[in-house]
Amino acid sequence: MRIPDFRRGPAFWRTPLFRRGSSASRSGPGFSWRGLGAALLRIGAVWLVSTVTMLVLAGVLPDFRLQSAGGDSATVIGITAAVGAGVFGLLSALVWPILVRAFLLVPALVLGVLVFFLNGSLLWLALSLVPYGRGSTDPTMAVVVAAAMSAASSATNAFLAVRDDRAYRHRLARIAGRRRRREGTGAPAAALGTPGTVFLQLDGLGHGVLSEALEAPAGGTPLMPAVAALRARTHRLTRWRTDWSSQTGASQLGILHGTNEDVPAFRWYEKESGEVVVSNRPTSAAELQRRAVERTGDRGLLAQDGASRGNLFTGGAKQVALVLSVAARRGKDNRSRAGYFAYFSDPANATRTAVSFAGEVVREVAQSTRALLRRERPRVGRGGLYPFIRAFATVVERDVVVAAVLGDMLSCRTAVYADLVGYDEVAHHSGPRGRDTRQVLRRLDRSVALIAKVAERAPRPYRLVLLSDHGQSHGETFEEAYGLTLEELVRAGSGLQVPRSAGRTPSGSEARAAARAALHRPEDGRQEPPRKPARHTGPVVLASGNLGLISFPDVPGRLTRERIDELRPALLRTLAEHPGIGFVLVESAEHGPVVLGKGGAEHRLESGEILGPRDPLAGLGVGAAGAVLRTARFPHAPDIMVNSSVDPGTGAVHAFEEQVGSHGGLGGEQSDAFLLSPLELSPPVVPGAELVGAQAVHRVLRRWLAESAEPPHARTRSAPPEGDAPGAAEPLPAAYRG
Repeated sequence: MRIPDFRRGPAFWRTPLFRRGSSASRSGPGFSWRGLGAALLRIGAVWLVSTVTMLVLAGVLPDFRLQSAGGDSATVIGITAAVGAGVFGLLSALVWPILVRAFLLVPALVLGVLVFFLNGSLLWLALSLVPYGRGSTDPTMAVVVAAAMSAASSATNAFLAVRDDRAYRHRLARIAGRRRRREGTGAPAAALGTPGTVFLQLDGLGHGVLSEALEAPAGGTPLMPAVAALRARTHRLTRWRTDWSSQTGASQLGILHGTNEDVPAFRWYEKESGEVVVSNRPTSAAELQRRAVERTGDRGLLAQDGASRGNLFTGGAKQVALVLSVAARRGKDNRSRAGYFAYFSDPANATRTAVSFAGEVVREVAQSTRALLRRERPRVGRGGLYPFIRAFATVVERDVVVAAVLGDMLSCRTAVYADLVGYDEVAHHSGPRGRDTRQVLRRLDRSVALIAKVAERAPRPYRLVLLSDHGQSHGETFEEAYGLTLEELVRAGSGLQVPRSAGRTPSGSEARAAARAALHRPEDGRQEPPRKPARHTGPVVLASGNLGLISFPDVPGRLTRERIDELRPALLRTLAEHPGIGFVLVESAEHGPVVLGKGGAEHRLESGEILGPRDPLAGLGVGAAGAVLRTARFPHAPDIMVNSSVDPGTGAVHAFEEQVGSHGGLGGEQSDAFLLSPLELSPPVVPGAELVGAQAVHRVLRRWLAESAEPPHARTRSAPPEGDAPGAAEPLPAAYRG
């Protein structure tokens, strides 16, 4: 989608021409014969291009014809093409929105595939309704022809719209105004003089990677020129440090709802319910949001005329699209798939996105094949459904979210928070600085440029804030490095059966030997007499990047270090001494939360006492101990938490999942997120201070919304209040307390 270069100020949008129910006469400001003539010319031009496209396709495609078997005159063939193109355009305008709404119940990936077949069906129907000639096409060929015609008409329409700013703005303003009247929400007219705010989250993009992408190489341009221009002219770049759980579930819940208390990881086991909570599962996201609202007594950051697009949580917004926490609900105000209808109801959008979707699938297959042939390391599997998942994240969701944000700005919403997840998805499989991820960053930059351009010309002024929820750390997986998974290591250290292949690895054999010695069992398993299976045979082992969580569901409550040593004498020492594990967190009945490291090292978090040769948390930053202690006090913290080892020179970690770019724990760049904010807003923190935790970011964003709501003459603050220091809260106006 291309936005024309608007040459008139925002006041143009508020003329009677764009007001419903205007009293202007047909010859007054509300009607223009010139505008009507231009509209008819555009329709004629698009129709002509579609007709010519159909004629060309009929000449080059073997299974598509516009004449009978005996042949027809050139006049009849031309009339057939013209009428077919006209009927196809009319059906697309009338029938397509109904079809898209009907198919909103199917999964999004299926909808992306159906776009082609729906378009082809409309063309087949159009040819069957043509009263002249005997045009026909094979059903498969109809899909190709329809896609080509939609692309040609879309390109023509876009070109003409660029040449006619007035018509383009008229259409966008009319659509936006109609939507606001239908929804009955939005900022009052008096608020249009105050700035709105768009928070655009570039999921998983760390501070370091972004900084490199904004630097121009010698004689070249930055990887992300639009974002680089913002930083150079109008914005400041600030680093912020995430919580121990450096992942979207914890960060976005804290940013949007002001608390991520009791969110120890991306997924965790809750003993009282026997359920595994997964942040990107609709029911879990809804429950996490409910708990956060109950804990704070506040609906969220976007409660005041806000919109939430492509997020895990609503943030209190009434207008949502592609929001996971309401994906399982059905209702007029919370249908998260409404964003799909708003976008795909335009057949040109649908065709363009579907073609890009197919192209992205082919690109991923080619890139993964190249990595395989070059034997690149580290590498994880990229087959199965992953090419389609990547294409959905980098194309479909991006297009729908960006279109929704543009609509929100044209509808004058006060606050919009949107998440673009493409970089994070690709970086998991290709690495944070891989060649594939660089291409994704270029396309994200174009999306930012589009949003920034529309923000400058929207009916109300807008401030664009870019931020990330975490970074990513590179490294080979734990299994690739050591030949067994974390679960297999836990079972081996517990004296339980493990796969034979894992038992033959150095890590597996050492863990089994340690467990047998601790349990006073023979070293050779073949000499061990038959025994009844132990009661506690099923530890639940979950992974969140390079953070591992171990729970024993058969034992109620949180197990202490002393109790674990009784039940599984070798487990804690096996984990702490393993070369792929950096430290182990466990609760001690005597000393409270304790971090265990190699060589018998201990860090007693509540007292700060360190035993042994070296602090297990050394090298992880000054805030590591506080972050781990905070998580240790969560009610749903697991019995044991482990963090992978970290290479001090490169920052490489070992993910316990199949990811070469990971996040979720400590180590490397995963905890380094960024905040790119306009200079006209107060700095995020006082000079010399560090912004720590998603809850602190929430307070900053709230402050900025409050500043934007102030009259222009009252905006005099150039520094944040002392209340923005980490751990402190800032009073907010009542309008922003939800």
